[in-house]
Amino acid sequence: MPTERPWSGRRLHVLGLGGAGMSAYALAAQALGASVTGSDQADSPHAARVRAAGIPVAIGHDAANLPAGDGVEVVASTAVPASNPEAAAARERGLPVLTRADLLAQLTALRRTIAVAGAHGKTTTSSMAAHVLLGCGLDPGYLIGGVLRSTGANGAWGTGEWLVVEADESDGSFLRLDVEVAVVTNVELDHHARWSSLAELQDAFRAFLACPPHAVIWDRPKLLALRDAPKPTVAYEPSDVTLADGGSTFAWRGHGVTLNVPGLHNARNATAALEAAALAGADPGDAVRAIATFTGAGRRFERLGRTATGALVVDDYAHHPTEVAATIAAARTLSEAGGQARVVAVFQPHLFSRTLELAGGFAAALAAADVAAVLDVYPSRERAEDFPGVSGATIADHAAAHGRVASLPAFADVRRELEPRLGAGDIVLIMGAGDVDALGRALVA
Repeated sequence: MPTERPWSGRRLHVLGLGGAGMSAYALAAQALGASVTGSDQADSPHAARVRAAGIPVAIGHDAANLPAGDGVEVVASTAVPASNPEAAAARERGLPVLTRADLLAQLTALRRTIAVAGAHGKTTTSSMAAHVLLGCGLDPGYLIGGVLRSTGANGAWGTGEWLVVEADESDGSFLRLDVEVAVVTNVELDHHARWSSLAELQDAFRAFLACPPHAVIWDRPKLLALRDAPKPTVAYEPSDVTLADGGSTFAWRGHGVTLNVPGLHNARNATAALEAAALAGADPGDAVRAIATFTGAGRRFERLGRTATGALVVDDYAHHPTEVAATIAAARTLSEAGGQARVVAVFQPHLFSRTLELAGGFAAALAAADVAAVLDVYPSRERAEDFPGVSGATIADHAAAHGRVASLPAFADVRRELEPRLGAGDIVLIMGAGDVDALGRALVA
């Protein structure tokens, strides 16, 4: 790769800099020569990593955080409202305000890009692809929504010719990217505020798959039909899968693969990552050896430790019924799940709109646990007053047909009601896309 820094002279001020995605983009922009500053509402591990890289991060949004002078470009994450004082000050000064999608589109235009899309598995599959390419000596850039445990980072620019990114359908931004290898893990309606129907979402995925010269798609007829037939497409599905304690073995391209993260869904994710890496030039034998050393991404079946009474606490980002069901199934493969061990699921719904539309699915998925509890909704960008009557109890109310799921609205309720009942051998799944990981960490403190 050329050694010049093509973004030298750019001044970027990033709002939401402590987020998983924006912090990765900021690190890439810095590596390209840009001067980067930013802010976020609260401190976070991602903000700490960015700060350690020499990027100033202000905690709290204030117009005074905006750098002085001309030539500043403000970049706002999707979680930042139009009323944000720094964004408002930028508009008053006539400064450009870019979206997250604008910045990611610019980054993908600089590299040959593998973009991983799908309702589930984006972070894990993109993490696996990056890990394999790193293990094969190709030194890719990567921008992912969780920390790659093998590097301790969620983003890097690298020196190779490839870039691995998550392609997000939640705001339609995946249609903006410059993609050479498109990966589609699945298509399910998850973001009801953005897509009015599954048919509309499928049309968007059809558009996403229209341009890339290569595609890697889960081997399902409805998914494969989204890609024009004459275009090169790899239909993937692991074969000869054996689920083992915390992992699996399966066959791929004549190789035996050992995977050390649990669940059938992860065997599928790994197969997609291996196919994408092969299209990027990775030697299949080297790729298989590399995937065997993959230990996961942050907040994806992440083992946090044990409670004082010996229960294993696992944190997972699952926020859709399909993901909740897959995480519970993965927990059943652990050796601790044998005998009298219980799987205890604590779920924090994310977004009122998703909770309203998928409450029945969440109830059915949680019923597969031995004990299940639902916290109140993490609102993110939505407001409770716009969804009257919707809460975590909405899911619990749907659970009557599937078995008991308790409504425990607050972290303190979980600690009071469930923590004293946890014992050695129990597996406690802390699931959700909000701040529920803080509860998991408190349980092992």
